[in-house]
Amino acid sequence: MRPFRFGVQLSAAPDGKAWRDRARRIEDLGYSTLFLPDHFGDQWAPLVALTAAAEATTTLRVGSLVFDNDYRHPVELAKEIATLDLLTEGRVEFGIGAGWMKSDYDELGIPYDRPGVRIDRMVEGLEIMKDLWATGTSTRAGKHYTVTGAQGLPRPHSSPHPPLIIGGGGRRVLSIAAREADIVGFNPSLAAGYVGPEVAATTTAGAYAERVAWVRQAAGDRLESLEFQCMVFFCQVVPNRDEIVANLAPMFGLTPEEADRVPIVLLGTVDEICETLEQRRGEYGFSYWVVHEPEMEAMAPVVARLAGT
Repeated sequence: MRPFRFGVQLSAAPDGKAWRDRARRIEDLGYSTLFLPDHFGDQWAPLVALTAAAEATTTLRVGSLVFDNDYRHPVELAKEIATLDLLTEGRVEFGIGAGWMKSDYDELGIPYDRPGVRIDRMVEGLEIMKDLWATGTSTRAGKHYTVTGAQGLPRPHSSPHPPLIIGGGGRRVLSIAAREADIVGFNPSLAAGYVGPEVAATTTAGAYAERVAWVRQAAGDRLESLEFQCMVFFCQVVPNRDEIVANLAPMFGLTPEEADRVPIVLLGTVDEICETLEQRRGEYGFSYWVVHEPEMEAMAPVVARLAGT
């Protein structure tokens, strides 16, 4: 089993000093990586914010969960990521996705194509980016992108490219992740284009076990090289785990026993959460856990105990 790693997802800060202080605090607490989402709501622009966070720290890795392929041309995004990876001497983790939040597309005034089209476009974009990083050039003529002698300069510090994260909740995108990524992110299904009540039904232990099975089947001989990542959406370090689980279960339409096994929920004392994480690594292979900023201080004792083990 892979050793545990932990990341924190941030969105913004009151000012530049606060942002840099938070990045340093995340590093000091033993977290591996600072992530940003890639949406158009109340959040900072990922590439600029990640650059500032990396400049303020010395070992902290930076990345986005995840860049939406539809917002940026792959040649442009490849250059930005290579430059950041070069400047940070290999501290970038590159997350890419096909896009899911319909409101982002509405705000930009671009088509919200059906999932299959968006995934096809992501695959084409990723092929171009991998060309540029590995060989310094790309010439491809696809359904969505045509590039002729595109230059991949500068080249990234990491070879052949920064660690690649692809995540999702559907079989096709997770199968692509199994074949193409270094880190596979496991999420609920967001096919509806927004977070609604139907998402809860895709967060069960059974649903996550099925997703892991899809990845294992698609990965073939790559399986041993993959790192499995899970983002936590509800996290509390508390002494009354059973009581909170009982209150939480109806929100998911589950029994307390079922709710206690939802992978995106972490509840209990430090000892209980450590035990839960050990169990879930054994059951699903999840070794890379991402929490949100409000939980990062409370989770610090868990990180101190488990990171690297």
